[in-house]
Amino acid sequence: MIERILPAGLALSEAFDDPADATLFPEEAAVVRNAVDSRRREFTTVRMCARRAVADLGLAPVPVLPGVGGAPRWPETVVGSLTHCSGYRAAVLGRSTDFAMIGIDAEPHAPLPEGILDATALATERRHLRLLAAADPGVHWDRLLFCMKEAVFKAWYPFTGRALDFEDADITIDLDESTFSARILAPHTLPGGARLNRLDGRWLAGDGLALAAIAVPTTRLTA
Repeated sequence: MIERILPAGLALSEAFDDPADATLFPEEAAVVRNAVDSRRREFTTVRMCARRAVADLGLAPVPVLPGVGGAPRWPETVVGSLTHCSGYRAAVLGRSTDFAMIGIDAEPHAPLPEGILDATALATERRHLRLLAAADPGVHWDRLLFCMKEAVFKAWYPFTGRALDFEDADITIDLDESTFSARILAPHTLPGGARLNRLDGRWLAGDGLALAAIAVPTTRLTA
């Protein structure tokens, strides 16, 4: 599914269940040694997806371990992102010469639990969601907004080394184009002095899933 909202040139793998033959490197197994079974299964499957995507880039398989802030550590020439939720796991990778930032997230396409929207959305975003809900009540816009913010955070942190809070990204959603734009309220200064203060992505809602993806070409940040 996620390939529908990603540009060309990326390696991706997704799974809708947990294959019994999926395995971990010893270093990966140590991370979830004491985890509950459901956590071990999703961790194992999403790393199977990661290895398939790494192989598609022509690279040898390596352990994919959590780094600082929980972001996965990739080979030096790779950028990427992982996601997993009930019934879905995915990995999207690109060469660092082609892509500077990648962030993906998947969520069940269902309303957010009570209170989560107020804790994660700006007032401007909540007003925007009400307009979207009037235009298309079949989409759970609150969940999709949460999904987009997660994709923003996953793209932002590995590139900048700085974590964002939910109130640090103001997201606008385009219903007709299935795109979104995140205005970063805590901008990052690039080498040379340019300010990185916006990320753009695409979204998809269907088949029980809400998906959001960001892939920033390296040329956009070095031009």
